[in-house]
Amino acid sequence: MSVPTAQGKVVFVGAGPGAPDLITVRGSRVIAAADIVIWASSLVAPEIVAGHKPGAVLVDSASASLEDITPLYERARDEGLLVARVHTGDPAIYGATAEQRQLCDRLGIAYESIPGVSAFSACAAAAEVEITLPEVAQSLILTRLEGGRTPMPPKESVREFARHGTTMALYLSAARNKVLQDELLAGGYPPDTPVIIGHRVSWPDQVLLRCRLDELSATMKDHKFWKHTVILVGPALAATPMVKRSHLYHPGFRHEYRAADPDAALALAEHGAVVDETRTATS
Repeated sequence: MSVPTAQGKVVFVGAGPGAPDLITVRGSRVIAAADIVIWASSLVAPEIVAGHKPGAVLVDSASASLEDITPLYERARDEGLLVARVHTGDPAIYGATAEQRQLCDRLGIAYESIPGVSAFSACAAAAEVEITLPEVAQSLILTRLEGGRTPMPPKESVREFARHGTTMALYLSAARNKVLQDELLAGGYPPDTPVIIGHRVSWPDQVLLRCRLDELSATMKDHKFWKHTVILVGPALAATPMVKRSHLYHPGFRHEYRAADPDAALALAEHGAVVDETRTATS
């Protein structure tokens, strides 16, 4: 959060993936207290901002540029007002908030951010999957397909990321689904790698689909998904995954809150597991 240099404040509020009850309590309170609420009707459910206080100014930013928003920040600075800048999902992920913070710094108005539930997390929850499974996938790569209107850094490509073989969440890539499928396969994911497609996750018209990676493009074209879609890929997402028990909750694993059962600890050690959290734990 910046150091306040004038009156007023801008709060970047994560609205979550869509459902009105998936916004944080803190975010909801800021919206209720704000003098100015800026939200995009194309991405944020109207119920999210319906709890604004009487007299608050509501501004739909769906067609607005940064220059259109600037006078509102200037007014908040000059009049000591609270602005709730409501972003879909989590403001830190493809939220274009960095440029707004720079604007706030230039204008001399304080700001802070409130995180939100992102679409990848909501999609995993709706599909009842765990993104990280012991000995299957312990990392998440969050990215988008390169080659679109927004340039990607030269070292960041879907094909290179796919070589890791772990769980990947792909945003802003639905419209070029055939290229996406080809790049994921070229990077090394097997054709039968599980895929979960989440369209308008947590909205009333949510669609959640499972398919193989080599069926990704055909599935998306059949359903005409070209936006509002997040795609999860990776071996941990199987409908019936090979789940290996977490050592952290094994009775043979000792940590500061629980002693290890001697026999269970011996059984773990015989399988080469580390059984003490003071050393490197296997989870």
